[in-house]
Parts: sequence; C-alpha cells; structure tokens
Amino acid sequence: MRINRQNLDLVFRGFQAIYDASFDGTAVHYDKIAMTIPSNSAEENYGWLGQFPELREWVGDRVIHGLSAHGFRIENRKFETTVTVKRDDMSDDRIGIYKPMFSEMGRVTRQHPDRLVLGLLKDGFNIPCYDKESFFSEDHPTGEKGKSISNMQPGDGPKWFLLDTSRSVKPIIWQEREKYEFQSVTDPGHYNVFMKDEYLYGIRARVNCGFGLWQLAFGSKAPLNKENYEAARSAMMDFRGDKGHLLGVMPTLLVVGPKLEAAARTLLMADQIEGTSNIWRSSAELIVTPFVA
Repeated sequence: MRINRQNLDLVFRGFQAIYDASFDGTAVHYDKIAMTIPSNSAEENYGWLGQFPELREWVGDRVIHGLSAHGFRIENRKFETTVTVKRDDMSDDRIGIYKPMFSEMGRVTRQHPDRLVLGLLKDGFNIPCYDKESFFSEDHPTGEKGKSISNMQPGDGPKWFLLDTSRSVKPIIWQEREKYEFQSVTDPGHYNVFMKDEYLYGIRARVNCGFGLWQLAFGSKAPLNKENYEAARSAMMDFRGDKGHLLGVMPTLLVVGPKLEAAARTLLMADQIEGTSNIWRSSAELIVTPFVA
C-alpha cells in the first residue's frame, strides 16, 4: 500500500470501524446503577446530595428548604490507552493482523465505566460519601440527634448489593467531562513516526464516578440467603429522610460476583427453595459481574 494522507485516512476509518463495532457490541451494567452527569469543568460539586424533597400541606407561608451543603466534589480523571502500528506492516498490506487489537480496544473501552462504577460499589464499605460516613455504614446520621441508620450487613463472606435504580437519581454518579475518543498520530513530523517508523492509535477520555445517595443502596457481607435478603429489603423500604418521612425506597437490582451467582439465581429465579415456595422469585433484576468480586 502506498503511504499517503488519503490511505492513512482510510486505514484510520477502518480501524475505527472495528473499534466501534466491538464497542457497540459489548454489554455493560454501569448505566443501570449510575446516573450520567455532564461535566463542564475540572470538578463538579454535588451540594444537593442528602436533600430529599417532600410535599406538605400548604398552611401559612411556604417552608423553604435550602440545599444541603455537604461540599461533596468529584474531580474528573484522565484516561488513555495507546497502541502502535508499524509503518512497514501498513506498507505491506498487513493491517489485518491488527484487527483483533482494535476490537479488544473497543471492548475494554466500553467496559471501562463498569470497572470504575462497580469497583467503587465494591469499595463502598471503606470510602466515605457525602455525609462523611462510608457509603455502606451502620452509622449514617439522621436529622434526629443520637439516631443513625444502617445500610449494611456485616460479615466475612463475598459482598452483594441491593439497589433501588428505579429513579432518575441513582446510587452512583457517572461524570463525563470528555467522552471516550478514538485518535491517531500519523503526521510524518511526529517523533514516533519519524524516529521509530510507527503510527500511534489510542483512546482518550476525562471521566470519573462518585457516590450518589446511600439511601438507594444496601451492601452486605453476610451469606446471601432468603433471611438476609428479606432483612436488606425491609431495611431499605424503611429508610426515612431528615424529617422522618418515608423515602419510598423499593429495591430493584441485586448485584453479585461470580461466587454468589448460584445463590442469587436460586433466590431470584427458583420456584422453590428447600422444598417451600420461593416468595422472592422475580423480586429484583440480577447482575453478575467480576468487577465486584
């Protein structure tokens, strides 16, 4: 193949087509767990977290509820991956050997939000959220002095998570400053092209994730059985706001790692458990992912 700008552009579009096909064909879960927020700066401040609107009977003047100023910020992070294509391979029409690499690049890029969002969920027992407590904690503060709320079960087993993802607000925030972009460097004057006789192709993005509302999530390290599942659901549906009003939380999604797949499928899909009718069948959607293991 003759190396000129027109052919280099054709090769770029070919590689991008392979990347796009793999990207679009890769299944992900983060969009069920996280709300996507566009970002316009290096970081975003989510001072509204913790403020739950509630309708009251209008007697007298309106009661003004200011946004809770918890100072919770999410800073954008920059990510990249870069691969090289030898000029000789391109000149010798051997670009087909690079197709699997660009296909894998599409898959890895598409799954990157899953790695970040689900990895954050996995570490929620140790990382604080907007109220300064760990996202999964036994001591989330309430509006009443001396009272706290727990959204976790202690234990030493594999972690599992019960979430309410039915609302516009989600348990986790996915923040996008600059979306994943497929790029190339083929200018003859570039160092790699001139000195190493190779072209560069890669992905660049500025994104990050952070915790949203802990009230929409429950984390457990206890055995995944019908008793603990029932207790987690009951606890979530009793979550209340600062004024004591029920938040109306309804668990919709169970997230587990591979070690708990059989237990989760039994709990949510079996007609019977230990010879008795399974009342929890179809009570939540199931996500099985290695990113929370």
